Amino acid sequence: MNPDTTLDALKARIRDDLARTAHPRAPWLVPRLGPDGQPACDVVVVGAGQSGLAVAHGLMRAQVTNILVLDRAPEGLEGPWRTYARMRTLRSPKDFTGPDLGLPSLTYQSWHEARYGAESWERLDLIAREDWAAYLGFVREVTGVPVRNGVTVTGIAPAGGLLAVTTREGGTIHARKVVLATGQEGAGRWAVPEALRDLPGDRFAQAAEPIDFAALKDRRVAVIGIGASALDNAAMALEAGAAAVTVLCRRAEPQVVQPYRWLTFAGFLRHLGDLDDAWRWRFMRAVLELREGFPQATWDRCARHPGFRCLSGAPVRAAGVENDAVTLETPAGPVTADFVIAGTGIEIDVSARPELAAFAHNIASWGDRYAAPPGQENPRLAAFPYLGDDYAFTEREPGLTPWIRDVHLFGIASTMSHGASGSSINAMTTAVPRLVFGLTRGLFGDDVERLWAEFSAYDVRQAVIG
Repeated sequence: MNPDTTLDALKARIRDDLARTAHPRAPWLVPRLGPDGQPACDVVVVGAGQSGLAVAHGLMRAQVTNILVLDRAPEGLEGPWRTYARMRTLRSPKDFTGPDLGLPSLTYQSWHEARYGAESWERLDLIAREDWAAYLGFVREVTGVPVRNGVTVTGIAPAGGLLAVTTREGGTIHARKVVLATGQEGAGRWAVPEALRDLPGDRFAQAAEPIDFAALKDRRVAVIGIGASALDNAAMALEAGAAAVTVLCRRAEPQVVQPYRWLTFAGFLRHLGDLDDAWRWRFMRAVLELREGFPQATWDRCARHPGFRCLSGAPVRAAGVENDAVTLETPAGPVTADFVIAGTGIEIDVSARPELAAFAHNIASWGDRYAAPPGQENPRLAAFPYLGDDYAFTEREPGLTPWIRDVHLFGIASTMSHGASGSSINAMTTAVPRLVFGLTRGLFGDDVERLWAEFSAYDVRQAVIG
């Protein structure tokens, strides 16, 4: 089997399937002119990872083709898969679908069988991280999604009835709508425990940063957090020859239940966002306080090394450097290390994002809109943005920044409003169509007068009588 030949055949089949399922294929949008006199995009998607590609693909299937996807990374390095993701395989089952949006020929399975053969698919347990990254590159190519790499978005502001998307590289792109498919930290920053913030830079790293694991050979490493990603980093250090790796878990016992496995059914994925605030808060508070559990293979990857240790009930209360080593003070006793890695997730703070700076002060949060019952309060979750049913930001003070209804957030921070959605493979086939529906609804509503005029002038006859 020649993989190049079979992949070429698959590309032809996908393009044929896209053509066969293009109904309704009639164009219906007319480009607007920006303040610079140039045609504006109908939608700009920020982020060309798996979510951004899927959103763009969904828009193109809805005949919203005047779009542009921007990503700050070079081509091939979008998202986490070839950068800070350090697992060997995806944690999702291999049969979960995603960017294909229901097109069988575009599924990962079809790509894998074309690349490696049907027998390889049958033997496959979980998808290799590198293969998933290669598949996403294939999706980008075969769907023709327009992506511009090496572009960092630094601001979004109103501009003559449109949105002005400014970039670090000096350009401004005008658009009717913007989708922020900016992943994990898209509404804040990577979290660093306060006790660690004064450690020297050569003694500490956040798990999403580049880490020279080879330099940790024969060193003592402490990893803060025991989520799956934290354990991935612990495993990388152990595999690089670290003398000892201690994982610090703040809970009395590590979390081993994976709530996302329970909620992966059509009712929850499609309709959590339709529930009232009380039910959404109840569900997502339980899910997010439980956090994601790690799979057995992730634990085993660490536990096979004699230098691995897990310390429970050990939140870090203080940290400092003494005698050329880092000392971490915990209720379970002090921990000494040469290097510390924080695998502590994200912190929601919209003011930390430069692209949101022009309106961060007026983005409504869950704390602004919902008063949790006694015993259910959670300040961390109350900071999540309160999104509309189309994933759009809503105003804290109505009328102050009405244009933010055209800025849509599709990332981890949309979780409180819509459940598993942006950045989650398991929800992509339901969440992306919901977002695309909201985008096209908004575009149609804003164009209704023009469309009425076009309809009123329509006089194409289907028959000649005589």
